[in-house]
Amino acid sequence: MEKHINIRKGDQAAFRNRTSMCVGTGRVDLALHEEYQKELRFVQEKCHFQHMRGHGLFSDQMGIYQEHIDDQGAKHVEYRFTYLDRVMDSYLENGMKPFLELGFMPKALAAGEQTIFYWQGHTTPPKDMDAWCALVQETLRHLVKRYGREEVESWPCEIWNEPNLAGFWENADKQKYLELYRATALAVKTVLPQMPVGGPAICGGEGSQQWIDDFLSFCKQNHLPVDFVTRHAYMGQTPERKGKYLYHPMGSVEGLIQEMQVSRNIIDSYPEYMGLPLYITEFNTSYNPLCPIHDTNYNAALCAGLLSRLGDVAEGYSYWTFGDVFEESGIPPRPFHGGFGLMANGLIPKPTLWAFSFFADLQGDAVYKDDAAVLVKRNGGGYEGVLWNLREMGSRETLEVQLAVPIAEEAVALIDRVDEETCNPLKTWHLMGEPFDLNQEQLSFLRAVGQPRQEVVQPERDGEQAVIRLTLSPNALLRVRILPVERQLDEGYDYGYYCQD
Repeated sequence: MEKHINIRKGDQAAFRNRTSMCVGTGRVDLALHEEYQKELRFVQEKCHFQHMRGHGLFSDQMGIYQEHIDDQGAKHVEYRFTYLDRVMDSYLENGMKPFLELGFMPKALAAGEQTIFYWQGHTTPPKDMDAWCALVQETLRHLVKRYGREEVESWPCEIWNEPNLAGFWENADKQKYLELYRATALAVKTVLPQMPVGGPAICGGEGSQQWIDDFLSFCKQNHLPVDFVTRHAYMGQTPERKGKYLYHPMGSVEGLIQEMQVSRNIIDSYPEYMGLPLYITEFNTSYNPLCPIHDTNYNAALCAGLLSRLGDVAEGYSYWTFGDVFEESGIPPRPFHGGFGLMANGLIPKPTLWAFSFFADLQGDAVYKDDAAVLVKRNGGGYEGVLWNLREMGSRETLEVQLAVPIAEEAVALIDRVDEETCNPLKTWHLMGEPFDLNQEQLSFLRAVGQPRQEVVQPERDGEQAVIRLTLSPNALLRVRILPVERQLDEGYDYGYYCQD
């Protein structure tokens, strides 16, 4: 397949880049792990995420809610914020603000026994709504004391996670969720009137759009605060299971964008809520943390397509998750296991990390966008773009691109290439025999092959256009920077004396 992209002065394109708005984590107490912090520092250096969202803020692993009985048999409640402080400190030290998800239920407050995940997050309503609201309010008051009112009021606050799924909210009881939202949103606003609150954090599936409509109708009828609407987005279709692993075909980028547009339209159908931010607080290809697609170049190409389009329908979107220090299905069994993360355990970058890194750096005025490329005019001069060649499994069709941009002077093209031959640690690990435990030699090599390959090209000239030609193999991902060259010569230095081009 061939493509010609010919940029002219004054060209414009519609592209809203919200790539760095937020990223997801597993349960928040995983931030206490050293490996987690190493992964986070690496990802932040490349992607510059602004917010972090994760489950389990009030789960027992965080230890915030505590009850004890005194010698006279009276019950006392106390709140322990030791781990909360460590987690929030680590986010802020890494240049991130929390995107608070209020959940799950402390065991002592849970009305039932239902739990989810290996780490047993309690997913029933509170047996005492007043005690739940007191927990929320005391936590916010503590955060204000530690970080200041202005800082904490800048943190978005989402109420619960995927209540339309019975595993995350007992019986997927919509009316009980709406009552939880009512009490919790009012409790938040009593302490921090300017803190943005929202929900319903639903996942896709039958009836999910109706949840958004009913949520907004309930908020309208009851005059409840709602500052944003949240939902999740995954591309996986009907799966096939092999052992503990899940495999499924993927829906299309266009199909997912259309699904998100329906949610956007529902919000805008209410005059009171027209233009209210829609945040996709989780998105990925597969919704399962044991799906090998997450480790592949195919995943990177799919995510590039999503990152080029999600800003059309949402104010922000959060990849689930930044790293494979993650335990929904138990402790990860080996370095590559289909985990959600942008990083494999052992600090091995996956191809999808580079999709986020390339798009995070894509700053400037958009001049071109289609289903395989986004280009911007850089504020400091020159042009930068991300190109990808999304192909279904088994396809070997390459994409040949001729790219021309209006740079009259001498120019240079800097290319970062991520494809199955140049940046594919999964393939290298497979050829190593898929070891469960990596020795230092294997680990060092996998970290190295997880890096993009850098290429430099001197563009051809076509009048005042700088022209380059690129070949993208199936599911390749490229960052291209075409920059003007201003030579700074030093008397007597002769590059060509020893070097031959």
